[in-house]
Amino acid sequence: MTSPPHIAVIGAGMAGLSCATALQQAGFRVSIFDKSRGPAGRMSTRRGDGWQCDHGAQYFTARDTGFRAEVARWEQAGAAAQWFPALRRFDADGSSAVADPAERFVGTPRMTAPAALLASTLALRSGAAISELQRASTGWRLHAQDIGAFGDVYDAVVLAVPAPQAGPLLRAVAPRQAALADETSMQGCWAMMLQYAAPLALGFEAAFVNRGPLRWVARDSAKPGRDGTESWLLHASAAWSEAHMALDADGVAAQLLPAFAELGGPAPQHWNVHRWRYASTATSRTEACSWDAGLGVGMCGDWLNGGTVEAAWLSGRALAQRIAQGPA
Repeated sequence: MTSPPHIAVIGAGMAGLSCATALQQAGFRVSIFDKSRGPAGRMSTRRGDGWQCDHGAQYFTARDTGFRAEVARWEQAGAAAQWFPALRRFDADGSSAVADPAERFVGTPRMTAPAALLASTLALRSGAAISELQRASTGWRLHAQDIGAFGDVYDAVVLAVPAPQAGPLLRAVAPRQAALADETSMQGCWAMMLQYAAPLALGFEAAFVNRGPLRWVARDSAKPGRDGTESWLLHASAAWSEAHMALDADGVAAQLLPAFAELGGPAPQHWNVHRWRYASTATSRTEACSWDAGLGVGMCGDWLNGGTVEAAWLSGRALAQRIAQGPA
């Protein structure tokens, strides 16, 4: 009896998990690798003593019918719920308005929950930072930083990582794919997590900010299923973040906290910062995914498909469908 093809998926964010799940459902053997301690990628949550705060993706929409059905499955499992924040928009001219009432979802009890649900059925190797791909006559071999070579040989490799991380892995073994990744510019984002002893009454629970260094603020404690002390999240704009990537934590706080104060936010009891080096794509791409059947190497991710959680899930699913079709 012939064993099913073995696919290595590098990256356990939403795109990688979506691709791996669809491949496994199609009968492939799948191994997924991620450099972090667990799955989720930028759908991340920072946790501390008595508090938590989503510091990556803040919510997701579900406009595609297939993804909406997947979100319904997450809701049924208790891993996601609709979020109805009091939402405002603060514009550059000093005006403010109630923001659009689009249907928004969050992971419950934290943003990592959908990823954890998907990963629960997959063979995931965490703490494995893949540093080299080798193409042999029998397939692909993977090497990980501080670990070395893995013994398995894989029939195909999927890279579900940001473009600047995919390029270096592919240049020597898949130059066409590497070129696609290398020509994609991604921008960073500074995130700041604030903790308070009591709830803040600011008149809003989330806001789009179109002035100064901030782009988004949200009361994380107001999301469904949350517990712990009052916490707020500040995201800086891509332009400001890119211009201040070299700042230390105190330097970030010195500029973001006054911007939050302009919106009514008082000084927090405690704060933390996190630098997302590759948070968004400077110019949106529309490929959905990339697959070289001859080499057996593909790429998926939100950077290929529009930059959202929904785009990441759709990108991973699209790549799985391409792989399952077999050689063109």
